[in-house]
Amino acid sequence: MTQDELKTLVGQAALQYVVPGEIVGVGTGSTVNKFIEALASIKDQVPGAVSSSEASTARLKALGIPVFEANDVGELSVYIDGADEIDAKGHMIKGGGAALTREKIVAAQSRRFVCIADESKLVKALGAFPLPVEVIPMAAARLTRQFQAMGAEAKIRLKDGAPLVTDNGQHILDVTGLQIEDPLGFENQVNQWPGVVTVGVFAHQKAQVCLLGTADGVKTLSF
Repeated sequence: MTQDELKTLVGQAALQYVVPGEIVGVGTGSTVNKFIEALASIKDQVPGAVSSSEASTARLKALGIPVFEANDVGELSVYIDGADEIDAKGHMIKGGGAALTREKIVAAQSRRFVCIADESKLVKALGAFPLPVEVIPMAAARLTRQFQAMGAEAKIRLKDGAPLVTDNGQHILDVTGLQIEDPLGFENQVNQWPGVVTVGVFAHQKAQVCLLGTADGVKTLSF
């Protein structure tokens, strides 16, 4: 089974966590795109979605699914999103698609986080995937030095030769050389650094369920 087929499989499996009659939180990325396609098949059962990125918003609207602003709705029953890495306790690294801040906001607004991913994303310890950190541009050089002091290397993410600008008008540092044994402690630490908007460790907003695409079908992990 190809990776694309696995993504389709977990995207469809996530429909079982959508609560009829309630607005659903929708994340960002190639696996989530498969979920959005699946969601379109039951769009008459939900009022709409709260989206974590401009790209997902455009895709939802194109399929006729109304999109609400996070500030205009209350608590969401479920948030469905992918991950760049996920460990055995449901902690994740997210932000490969540069939407980590809005993803964390929608996750915090939701009672349940359902992660959809293929089995290559399940790891023993977070950190092999470059950790995205959304930063205010004027702090980027100093934050790069702070990561260097930890023994890691941070680089500004580029797009077309210039620093990538997020949906929030900020930049992304991608940090390599980390092995994150204590995701919660690490998230707490980096969150305190002035100039950090969001660190891409999702430990406070961890997954409660992970639908993992495997060669044998969808495996459900609960945390």
